[in-house]
Amino acid sequence: MPKKSLDMKKQTIFVGLSGGVDSAVSVALLKKEGHEVVGVFIKTWHPDFLKCNEEEERRDAMRVAAHLDIPFLTFDLEDVYKKEVADYMISEYRAGRTPNPDVMCNKEVKFGAFLKKAISMGADYVATGHYARTSAKNTFAQSLGPSLRSATPSQKHFSPSLWRGVDPSKDQSYFLWTLRQEQLKKILFPIGNLKKTEVRKLAKKFKLPVAKKKDSQGICFLGEVDLKEFLKHYIKPKGGKVVNEKREVIGHHNGVVFHTLGERHGFVITKKSPNDGPYYVIGKDIKKNILIVSQNKNIPRQDLGESVSIKNTNWIAEIPEQNKNYIAQIRYHGEFLSCKVKCSTPSVAQSVAQIIFTKPVLVAAGQSCVLYDKDVCLGGGVVE
Repeated sequence: MPKKSLDMKKQTIFVGLSGGVDSAVSVALLKKEGHEVVGVFIKTWHPDFLKCNEEEERRDAMRVAAHLDIPFLTFDLEDVYKKEVADYMISEYRAGRTPNPDVMCNKEVKFGAFLKKAISMGADYVATGHYARTSAKNTFAQSLGPSLRSATPSQKHFSPSLWRGVDPSKDQSYFLWTLRQEQLKKILFPIGNLKKTEVRKLAKKFKLPVAKKKDSQGICFLGEVDLKEFLKHYIKPKGGKVVNEKREVIGHHNGVVFHTLGERHGFVITKKSPNDGPYYVIGKDIKKNILIVSQNKNIPRQDLGESVSIKNTNWIAEIPEQNKNYIAQIRYHGEFLSCKVKCSTPSVAQSVAQIIFTKPVLVAAGQSCVLYDKDVCLGGGVVE
């Protein structure tokens, strides 16, 4: 494959600099390759009742930028985050569904508003510290030095595409299923080919001021929050019955919308024997405000489904073949589920699809169902 003139050109790359070690190492690697790197801290919305450490994170991001001698900017995307992530999450829970705010954060904030603004300001690419990889022929992949080139795997038939990160314990491709090819052409994941232990070593090698900083946890930008307590500020609690598989009342709860399938906390069992094990949520009746629970994790087949419908589908590089076996994940770092896919329309554009599993599964409406062909993320959709 002949090299393009792009390969010899120094690129301008805006990096989402969060104040953590992953984005800091991403900046350091790109700077080492000789590119013009700009660090960008994304300012988002926080409710008044929640402890906010945004200024502390921003100071850490500024320290990294100063240490690496790169320009530093702050993008105020508070309105976008409030509307597209926080309000979306609240409305989905209010309707009894289980949304994934991190998916929406990546779609609307990081690779929506941030990407658009960066490109409008002259960036050739944006980069983040996600543990994922891309394949983009005739683009930046060929211009990278040897330390980064392996972060962009080759693919014979389709480009660009999204791949799992090399470190299975940190892979974040699940949260990125909404990305489209035109976006992937402008996105870099510099640490996607590295394991977390290697990232830590590089942080130390580059003498980054956040080298020993702990990883952030919880919801995108909001951090670790008690989700039920968070939601109670926006959704009024409403007490209701807890019933077992036989529909016998055995307890109570303070709002069916605060619960999701598979969880075993947050409700009270009043009729319980000493030999009873934990109870798991296996169903919700939103209209009657009833929570259905079971002690049996291997719930009877009739209470499960062997297929789910997904909407708002996005197929990144190719439409799944109907008779081919794929792998699905219905939650981040969840079980790898063997399945087949039946698309309603032969189009990569948003539509609906049917996911047929080889064994019954328990999946909540609103969750993201993400499809893989080995290490390639095909895309996914939202469970109806």
